[in-house]
Amino acid sequence: MEKVSFENMPAVVTEILNKVERLEVMIKNLQQIGTVESELLNVQEAAAFLKMSVPAIYTKVSRREIPVSKPGRRLYFSKLKLMEWISASKLKTQNELLNDAQTKMKEYRKRFGS
Repeated sequence: MEKVSFENMPAVVTEILNKVERLEVMIKNLQQIGTVESELLNVQEAAAFLKMSVPAIYTKVSRREIPVSKPGRRLYFSKLKLMEWISASKLKTQNELLNDAQTKMKEYRKRFGS
């Protein structure tokens, strides 16, 4: 930040206000993330969130295909963990697969020289 003088006071105040607004947005986003992290869902809520049937959820739980917590007899699903699970299950595009194959070929050539 430049030195504050009477002449540049409006610009400095504007810059400070802009920074405060950005901080407010960042804090709001962090609060929303904290809410999602701590939000626990029961089986019915998890099924609705994932747009799946309750029996399909139970099947995935029994196969250990879905992140779940089971303190006692009840099942609990973290909304954040379910979102991460969905993201990790993303299928790669043709370009991503091609780039991966090219990278692996380059590594192979470096290692075994061809």
